[in-house]
Amino acid sequence: MTTSFPLHFTSSLLTSFNMSDGHINTAFSLIENDESKVLTMTIGKHENVQPGARLPRKDAQDPPKLSFAGAKPDTKYVVVSLDIDAPFPSFGVLGPILHWIQSDVKVTESSALEFNAPFIANWIGPAPPPGSAPHRYIFFLYEQPDSFNLKDHAPADGKALSNWNRMRYDLDAWAEQAKLGPPVAFNYFVCN
Repeated sequence: MTTSFPLHFTSSLLTSFNMSDGHINTAFSLIENDESKVLTMTIGKHENVQPGARLPRKDAQDPPKLSFAGAKPDTKYVVVSLDIDAPFPSFGVLGPILHWIQSDVKVTESSALEFNAPFIANWIGPAPPPGSAPHRYIFFLYEQPDSFNLKDHAPADGKALSNWNRMRYDLDAWAEQAKLGPPVAFNYFVCN
């Protein structure tokens, strides 16, 4: 079964990205072709958020609760979230903006994804500028390689990642450095 997305949110329109487009295009294609690869998200009071759902900004300020039925119990995962429309969908000079990287994510018996390791990039909630069209906030789930070392990627002393280090984030380059494979699950919501 394939999932139908609004035309303006499909991967064919993501070709203008200079950075991270490989993983972004792969991820959108992943869920367009296989519904079982949709990362289940609960965001605030919104449960089972479907790809492309529109959520109020105030409801998305805390990190989402994630689950994935296809997660392997003996595997660790990495979650990455980006805003691909910053600062404006028609003028993405600052984007993509990194919103979250969490490693050492494990699956529970109920398919929930949980972690207690320090973040690599702390969660920041949606904040499109006034007058902007809604932004797409995208979430990738990757299998974490056995060679992955949190200390090689996390900020010193658990400090929050600065906004400067979040802008024009090159996920493709970071994924290559971290030796991540392709995303195994993906989802996104839209927020103004």
